[in-house]
Amino acid sequence: MDQDTAIEAFAALAHPTRLSVFKLLVQHVPDGVPALTIAERLDAKPSTLSGHLSVLKRAGLLSSTRHQREIHYAARLDAVNSLVGFLLSDCCGGKVENCKDILTLLDA
Repeated sequence: MDQDTAIEAFAALAHPTRLSVFKLLVQHVPDGVPALTIAERLDAKPSTLSGHLSVLKRAGLLSSTRHQREIHYAARLDAVNSLVGFLLSDCCGGKVENCKDILTLLDA
């Protein structure tokens, strides 16, 4: 992942509604959640939510699939893994022993 892509992903997550959407969707990988269900669970207006979903999708953090008349959105964990990898690529100056706390979180 390059820096511009990482910045776009962080910018997409830097909004309370979009962060809530993403946190909801990671609980339902790989099936995803219909857009109207997301709106109901987060008490968000569907018209406003649509814009937030577009931002997250454009940043590569979500995928969408059509199921008859519904659009299901799902978190893209591969994108999150790339983002975490970008953040940790220079972790601890290459001294893995200094990264024990981070590695413990990743193993959990």
